Amino acid sequence: MADPTSRKLIIAIDGPAGAGKSTIASRLARKLGYVNLETGAMYRALALKAIEWDVGFEDETALVQLAHDSRIQLEPTLTANRVVLDGREVTDRVRESDVTEGASRISVHPKVREWMVARQQEMGAGGGIVMEGRDIATKVFPNADVKIFLDADPVVREQRRLQQKLQKSGNPRFPADPSSQVSVAELRERDQRDRTRAVSPLVPAPDALIIDSTPLSEDEVLQEIEEAVNPKLRR
Repeated sequence: MADPTSRKLIIAIDGPAGAGKSTIASRLARKLGYVNLETGAMYRALALKAIEWDVGFEDETALVQLAHDSRIQLEPTLTANRVVLDGREVTDRVRESDVTEGASRISVHPKVREWMVARQQEMGAGGGIVMEGRDIATKVFPNADVKIFLDADPVVREQRRLQQKLQKSGNPRFPADPSSQVSVAELRERDQRDRTRAVSPLVPAPDALIIDSTPLSEDEVLQEIEEAVNPKLRR
Protein backbone atom coordinates (compact mmCIF):
# COMPACT_ATOMS: atom_id res chain seq x y z
CA MET A 1 0.00 0.00 0.00
CA ALA A 2 1.31 3.44 -0.92
CA ASP A 3 2.09 6.01 1.77
CA PRO A 4 -1.06 8.20 1.97
CA THR A 5 1.08 11.31 2.53
CA SER A 6 3.07 10.86 -0.69
CA ARG A 7 2.22 12.62 -3.93
CA LYS A 8 -0.27 10.64 -5.97
CA LEU A 9 1.12 9.40 -9.27
CA ILE A 10 -0.40 9.28 -12.72
CA ILE A 11 0.30 5.84 -14.19
CA ALA A 12 -0.44 5.32 -17.89
CA ILE A 13 -0.86 1.85 -19.40
CA ASP A 14 -1.29 1.66 -23.17
CA GLY A 15 -1.47 -1.24 -25.58
CA PRO A 16 -3.58 -3.09 -28.12
CA ALA A 17 -6.82 -4.96 -27.44
CA GLY A 18 -6.42 -8.14 -25.44
CA ALA A 19 -2.94 -7.37 -24.10
CA GLY A 20 -4.20 -7.61 -20.51
CA LYS A 21 -4.31 -3.88 -19.74
CA SER A 22 -7.62 -3.92 -17.88
CA THR A 23 -6.70 -6.80 -15.58
CA ILE A 24 -3.24 -5.46 -14.79
CA ALA A 25 -4.46 -1.88 -14.31
CA SER A 26 -7.19 -3.06 -11.95
CA ARG A 27 -4.78 -5.15 -9.86
CA LEU A 28 -2.18 -2.39 -9.72
CA ALA A 29 -4.75 0.23 -8.72
CA ARG A 30 -6.07 -1.97 -5.90
CA LYS A 31 -2.57 -2.59 -4.61
CA LEU A 32 -1.73 1.13 -4.57
CA GLY A 33 -5.12 2.32 -3.36
CA TYR A 34 -5.52 4.24 -6.63
CA VAL A 35 -8.46 4.64 -9.00
CA ASN A 36 -8.43 2.57 -12.19
CA LEU A 37 -10.01 4.14 -15.28
CA GLU A 38 -10.43 2.19 -18.52
CA THR A 39 -10.72 4.83 -21.23
CA GLY A 40 -11.62 2.36 -23.97
CA ALA A 41 -14.95 1.89 -22.22
CA MET A 42 -15.75 5.53 -22.98
CA TYR A 43 -15.36 4.93 -26.72
CA ARG A 44 -17.46 1.79 -26.45
CA ALA A 45 -20.20 3.69 -24.62
CA LEU A 46 -20.31 6.28 -27.39
CA ALA A 47 -20.31 3.54 -30.04
CA LEU A 48 -23.25 1.90 -28.28
CA LYS A 49 -25.19 5.16 -28.30
CA ALA A 50 -24.38 5.59 -32.00
CA ILE A 51 -25.83 2.14 -32.66
CA GLU A 52 -28.94 2.87 -30.63
CA TRP A 53 -29.47 6.30 -32.23
CA ASP A 54 -28.62 5.04 -35.74
CA VAL A 55 -25.66 7.40 -36.14
CA GLY A 56 -23.12 6.24 -38.70
CA PHE A 57 -19.63 5.40 -37.48
CA GLU A 58 -18.18 7.48 -40.33
CA ASP A 59 -20.21 10.63 -39.53
CA GLU A 60 -17.73 12.57 -37.40
CA THR A 61 -19.93 15.67 -37.00
CA ALA A 62 -22.91 13.65 -35.78
CA LEU A 63 -20.72 11.57 -33.45
CA VAL A 64 -19.22 14.67 -31.83
CA GLN A 65 -22.69 16.11 -31.29
CA LEU A 66 -23.78 12.77 -29.84
CA ALA A 67 -20.81 12.86 -27.47
CA HIS A 68 -21.69 16.37 -26.27
CA ASP A 69 -25.24 15.19 -25.61
CA SER A 70 -24.09 12.12 -23.65
CA ARG A 71 -23.16 11.50 -20.04
CA ILE A 72 -20.55 8.75 -19.82
CA GLN A 73 -19.42 7.67 -16.36
CA LEU A 74 -16.80 5.14 -15.32
CA GLU A 75 -17.25 3.84 -11.80
CA PRO A 76 -14.30 1.75 -10.54
CA THR A 77 -15.12 -1.60 -8.94
CA LEU A 78 -12.88 -4.35 -7.57
CA THR A 79 -12.58 -6.09 -10.93
CA ALA A 80 -13.27 -3.51 -13.66
CA ASN A 81 -15.10 -0.29 -14.44
CA ARG A 82 -18.85 -0.08 -14.22
CA VAL A 83 -19.95 1.81 -17.34
CA VAL A 84 -22.94 4.11 -17.09
CA LEU A 85 -24.39 5.81 -20.16
CA ASP A 86 -26.94 8.57 -19.56
CA GLY A 87 -27.75 7.08 -16.15
CA ARG A 88 -28.11 3.50 -17.47
CA GLU A 89 -25.63 0.74 -16.73
CA VAL A 90 -24.24 -0.72 -19.96
CA THR A 91 -21.17 -2.54 -18.58
CA ASP A 92 -21.91 -5.90 -20.19
CA ARG A 93 -23.41 -4.53 -23.39
CA VAL A 94 -20.34 -2.46 -24.30
CA ARG A 95 -18.19 -5.63 -24.22
CA GLU A 96 -20.11 -7.22 -27.10
CA SER A 97 -18.44 -7.54 -30.49
CA ASP A 98 -20.59 -5.07 -32.44
CA VAL A 99 -19.88 -2.31 -29.91
CA THR A 100 -16.16 -3.14 -29.72
CA GLU A 101 -15.91 -2.95 -33.51
CA GLY A 102 -17.84 0.33 -33.51
CA ALA A 103 -15.55 1.81 -30.87
CA SER A 104 -12.51 1.06 -33.00
CA ARG A 105 -14.14 2.77 -35.98
CA ILE A 106 -15.25 5.93 -34.19
CA SER A 107 -11.90 6.31 -32.47
CA VAL A 108 -10.21 7.31 -35.74
CA HIS A 109 -12.07 10.65 -35.82
CA PRO A 110 -9.89 13.54 -34.55
CA LYS A 111 -12.76 15.55 -33.07
CA VAL A 112 -14.16 12.53 -31.25
CA ARG A 113 -10.72 11.86 -29.75
CA GLU A 114 -10.36 15.53 -28.83
CA TRP A 115 -13.61 15.38 -26.84
CA MET A 116 -12.61 12.11 -25.18
CA VAL A 117 -9.11 13.32 -24.26
CA ALA A 118 -10.50 16.43 -22.58
CA ARG A 119 -12.85 14.32 -20.44
CA GLN A 120 -10.06 11.87 -19.56
CA GLN A 121 -7.70 14.66 -18.54
CA GLU A 122 -10.37 16.03 -16.22
CA MET A 123 -10.84 12.60 -14.65
CA GLY A 124 -7.16 12.01 -13.95
CA ALA A 125 -5.82 15.49 -13.25
CA GLY A 126 -5.58 14.95 -9.47
CA GLY A 127 -3.32 11.90 -9.74
CA GLY A 128 -3.75 8.73 -7.74
CA ILE A 129 -4.87 7.05 -10.93
CA VAL A 130 -4.01 4.11 -13.16
CA MET A 131 -5.43 5.03 -16.56
CA GLU A 132 -5.34 2.55 -19.41
CA GLY A 133 -6.12 2.88 -23.08
CA ARG A 134 -4.44 3.44 -26.44
CA ASP A 135 -2.93 6.94 -26.17
CA ILE A 136 -2.70 7.75 -22.48
CA ALA A 137 1.08 8.21 -22.36
CA THR A 138 1.32 9.91 -25.76
CA LYS A 139 -1.71 12.21 -25.75
CA VAL A 140 -3.84 12.22 -22.60
CA PHE A 141 -1.02 12.43 -20.03
CA PRO A 142 2.31 12.78 -21.88
CA ASN A 143 3.89 13.81 -18.56
CA ALA A 144 2.61 10.75 -16.66
CA ASP A 145 4.91 9.60 -13.87
CA VAL A 146 5.03 6.01 -15.15
CA LYS A 147 4.37 4.93 -18.73
CA ILE A 148 3.80 1.31 -19.67
CA PHE A 149 3.16 -0.16 -23.13
CA LEU A 150 1.75 -3.66 -22.76
CA ASP A 151 1.74 -5.85 -25.84
CA ALA A 152 1.38 -9.53 -26.78
CA ASP A 153 1.13 -11.74 -29.83
CA PRO A 154 -2.29 -11.36 -31.53
CA VAL A 155 -3.07 -15.09 -31.31
CA VAL A 156 -2.32 -15.11 -27.59
CA ARG A 157 -4.39 -11.98 -27.07
CA GLU A 158 -7.41 -13.48 -28.77
CA GLN A 159 -7.05 -16.72 -26.82
CA ARG A 160 -7.04 -14.74 -23.59
CA ARG A 161 -10.15 -12.86 -24.61
CA LEU A 162 -11.97 -16.06 -25.51
CA GLN A 163 -10.89 -17.65 -22.23
CA GLN A 164 -12.26 -14.66 -20.29
CA LYS A 165 -15.59 -15.01 -22.08
CA LEU A 166 -15.75 -18.71 -21.27
CA GLN A 167 -14.93 -18.11 -17.61
CA LYS A 168 -17.61 -15.45 -17.43
CA SER A 169 -20.12 -17.88 -18.92
CA GLY A 170 -19.19 -20.53 -16.35
CA ASN A 171 -17.34 -22.81 -18.77
CA PRO A 172 -13.59 -22.50 -18.07
CA ARG A 173 -12.60 -25.17 -20.61
CA PHE A 174 -10.94 -23.63 -23.65
CA PRO A 175 -12.33 -25.09 -26.89
CA ALA A 176 -10.37 -25.87 -30.04
CA ASP A 177 -12.65 -23.68 -32.11
CA PRO A 178 -11.65 -22.98 -35.75
CA SER A 179 -13.83 -19.85 -35.69
CA SER A 180 -11.31 -18.29 -33.30
CA GLN A 181 -9.09 -17.69 -36.35
CA VAL A 182 -11.72 -15.25 -37.60
CA SER A 183 -11.47 -13.41 -34.30
CA VAL A 184 -7.69 -13.24 -34.63
CA ALA A 185 -8.08 -11.75 -38.12
CA GLU A 186 -10.50 -9.16 -36.76
CA LEU A 187 -8.08 -8.35 -33.96
CA ARG A 188 -5.25 -7.81 -36.44
CA GLU A 189 -7.51 -5.54 -38.50
CA ARG A 190 -8.36 -3.52 -35.39
CA ASP A 191 -4.66 -3.31 -34.50
CA GLN A 192 -3.88 -1.99 -37.97
CA ARG A 193 -6.61 0.64 -37.71
CA ASP A 194 -5.40 1.74 -34.27
CA ARG A 195 -1.75 1.89 -35.26
CA THR A 196 -2.25 3.79 -38.54
CA ARG A 197 -4.92 6.35 -37.66
CA ALA A 198 -3.91 9.94 -38.36
CA VAL A 199 -4.51 11.24 -34.83
CA SER A 200 -3.01 9.62 -31.71
CA PRO A 201 -2.00 6.31 -33.30
CA LEU A 202 -1.30 3.38 -31.04
CA VAL A 203 2.46 3.66 -30.47
CA PRO A 204 4.63 3.43 -27.35
CA ALA A 205 5.72 6.71 -25.81
CA PRO A 206 9.49 7.21 -26.29
CA ASP A 207 10.08 6.81 -22.55
CA ALA A 208 7.58 3.99 -21.96
CA LEU A 209 8.51 0.63 -20.47
CA ILE A 210 7.53 -1.87 -23.17
CA ILE A 211 6.41 -5.26 -21.86
CA ASP A 212 5.67 -8.22 -24.13
CA SER A 213 3.29 -10.28 -22.00
CA THR A 214 3.17 -13.21 -24.46
CA PRO A 215 5.36 -15.52 -22.31
CA LEU A 216 4.48 -13.93 -18.96
CA SER A 217 1.88 -14.60 -16.30
CA GLU A 218 -0.23 -11.80 -14.84
CA ASP A 219 1.88 -11.87 -11.69
CA GLU A 220 5.10 -11.52 -13.69
CA VAL A 221 3.72 -8.55 -15.66
CA LEU A 222 2.54 -6.91 -12.47
CA GLN A 223 5.94 -7.42 -10.87
CA GLU A 224 7.70 -5.69 -13.78
CA ILE A 225 5.36 -2.72 -13.55
CA GLU A 226 5.75 -2.48 -9.77
CA GLU A 227 9.52 -2.34 -10.21
CA ALA A 228 9.00 0.76 -12.36
CA VAL A 229 6.42 2.31 -10.03
CA ASN A 230 8.06 1.79 -6.63
CA PRO A 231 11.01 4.18 -7.15
CA LYS A 232 8.54 6.90 -8.17
CA LEU A 233 6.50 6.31 -5.03
CA ARG A 234 9.61 6.58 -2.82
CA ARG A 235 10.75 9.70 -4.63
